[in-house]
Amino acid sequence: MCENQRQGNYGMKISIITATYNSEGTIADTIASIRSQDYKDIEYIIVDGGSNDNTMDIIAKAEGVVTLSISEPDNGIYDALNKGLALATGDVVGILHSDDVFASENAISSVAAKFIEKKVDAVYSDLQYVDQNDLNKVIRYWKSCDYNPKLFYKGWMPAHPTFFLSKRCFDEYGCYDLSFFTSADYELMLRMFVRHKVKSAYIPKTLVKMRVGGQSNVTWKNRWIANQEDARAWKVNGLKARFYTRWMKPLSKIRQFVE
Repeated sequence: MCENQRQGNYGMKISIITATYNSEGTIADTIASIRSQDYKDIEYIIVDGGSNDNTMDIIAKAEGVVTLSISEPDNGIYDALNKGLALATGDVVGILHSDDVFASENAISSVAAKFIEKKVDAVYSDLQYVDQNDLNKVIRYWKSCDYNPKLFYKGWMPAHPTFFLSKRCFDEYGCYDLSFFTSADYELMLRMFVRHKVKSAYIPKTLVKMRVGGQSNVTWKNRWIANQEDARAWKVNGLKARFYTRWMKPLSKIRQFVE
């Protein structure tokens, strides 16, 4: 890679949005992974839901890393992400949750290079689910693949924490649908990939480490709600899923524990 590419001089600003709420135990790691990136043109936006712990104190100390932060009550993580999207000025937008980290210092430069090389509107990669207290201990591994139009019908989706999308697509096709409780990320990607057929590219390596957990997988009740919402995501987009699609999605996660 030539020197100007290593420095991140692609002429592309990348906005990263983190939603926080009482995240004092993990947000320092998240900020540190942003600080470590070798890509220079990063706009880092933190949207806090009105934390009552030390989250905002930690954020305030991240001078030179956090571009913009706000703290006010919200209606959940997707509402917070939409607020971040309204503030974002980058060419491309990605999400880094408050308990996640980038897997390497060249994660963002890899994303920028792929956008430029393939001339696409979306980029995604592999994801590691890691132990809460040991980021090097992998619990699950979400290996993705190159996109083809049949994949969503088989229950496939990109790993949302690795998903980067051009700001133009958010502006043109909409942000997160707040009528979804746990599956707004699935609905968004279904809308972009299947309904609007955005051109995408896959990076075959892990870009993000995600601590185990997640709203849609916490309980069987939440998993059932997510399954119901997955089905509704097809309907609101005027799309017709296969009879097996909604059941293939949770079943596809089984292999993440064995591969």
